[in-house]
Amino acid sequence: MARPASGKEYIEAARQLLKSARTAEELRMAQAVLLPLEMGLSLEQTAKIIGRSKGATCSMRTRFAQVSAGLRPAPRSKRTLRNRANADLEREKQVLDEVLAPAATGGIVVVPQIKPEVEALLGKSIALSTLYRMLARHGWRKLAPDTQHPQSNPHKQEAWKKNSQTNWRKS
Repeated sequence: MARPASGKEYIEAARQLLKSARTAEELRMAQAVLLPLEMGLSLEQTAKIIGRSKGATCSMRTRFAQVSAGLRPAPRSKRTLRNRANADLEREKQVLDEVLAPAATGGIVVVPQIKPEVEALLGKSIALSTLYRMLARHGWRKLAPDTQHPQSNPHKQEAWKKNSQTNWRKS
């Protein structure tokens, strides 16, 4: 016979979580605590109902108890965080505004050249691809190249071209 479920002291906290759950994971965690205690279900039955394995359900119950007892910090919301972010979006915007001030007035942005400035402002080294993604996140985009080089001289190009007749005669 299976031992009875423990954690009766967390029933009220689980009920509160059940009412205020904003994600499916929070709902499952509250159910993992409440179903065995209030309905008398076994861990296997609870796992089947919430759609998790027996081990995952047991881990959810343990994690909920530890968070409720203050032994473990509450899990952070995944909605507000970006995984492995170098800076939050506001800080990124501030750094890009400082670095790209000349480009905002029509200057050319060469990403490898601004990379050291961005790294200095962030205080850590970043990959070039990270900088490209950061620019894309904040509305900077790659524009089509110009039809001619900015330092080209059309008069010299015309003078250099071979001058020949447009219509050749057959001999």
